[in-house]
Amino acid sequence: MNSSSSFGNALFTLAALSLLSAAALAQGGAMSPYQNERDGVSAGGKWMQFQSEDKMSGAKRVRFELLAENYFREDPQYKPRIELFCEGGKLKLADFNPGVRLPRPNRPGFWGQPQLEVEVRIDDYHSSKGWNWVRGHFLSMDKGTTRGMMGAELLRIALPTRNGREIAEFSPAGLDVSEVRRACDLTPKKPSKD
Repeated sequence: MNSSSSFGNALFTLAALSLLSAAALAQGGAMSPYQNERDGVSAGGKWMQFQSEDKMSGAKRVRFELLAENYFREDPQYKPRIELFCEGGKLKLADFNPGVRLPRPNRPGFWGQPQLEVEVRIDDYHSSKGWNWVRGHFLSMDKGTTRGMMGAELLRIALPTRNGREIAEFSPAGLDVSEVRRACDLTPKKPSKD
């Protein structure tokens, strides 16, 4: 009788600890989908920060990720996201991944690379941008938009999709800009209406 009671207590304690650790991970971290990348930690606000190291060069890599507040109709299981990829203390790439198949590019870039025109709203600033279309999976963002969203409360990205025009809604406020400056040599800059 006594051994079954202690077994039950141990089982209850184990279950409680599992639930508590799962709740702690859900609030303060995220599992990385990439091999050799540490699980994410909060980078302030709704941003997550993931770290890794290049096996050959030893360069430090940092990835900042911000998930959208909404889903697109085509895939209600995958939220659109913005990712900043930094290596060796410099920004390498800022991309917008809508989580859906992108339509064909609708304009050429300055050097002839394929681009997709999007509408961007950063707080009360509105603009049309041509972002480089990368293999139909994501769009490479311009540095001005990247810097502008760092200090913003609100970010909206409207783009054509196979299901019509969709808007990704982000809340970028709260990002630890000193951490981004250290990892990416990038500082916030309000977009101008010029």
